[in-house]
Amino acid sequence: MSTTPQRRFPLHPAHPERVCWGCHRYCPADSMRCGNGSERTQHPSETLGEDWMDFGLDADQAATDEPRA
Repeated sequence: MSTTPQRRFPLHPAHPERVCWGCHRYCPADSMRCGNGSERTQHPSETLGEDWMDFGLDADQAATDEPRA
């Protein structure tokens, strides 16, 4: 088993269109090594917008943590 440290997933990359985000390799979009398909996987900020971290499983928890007036 390999003990290679995993890279952190970038939350706001400068140019997400240049990278395939489909696996842990983060290959350039024009030379994907994993065979993930014929097109690259988009970064969540490209599909959901810059506030993509507000969506998902933690979004419900964050809404209940806010104090109510």
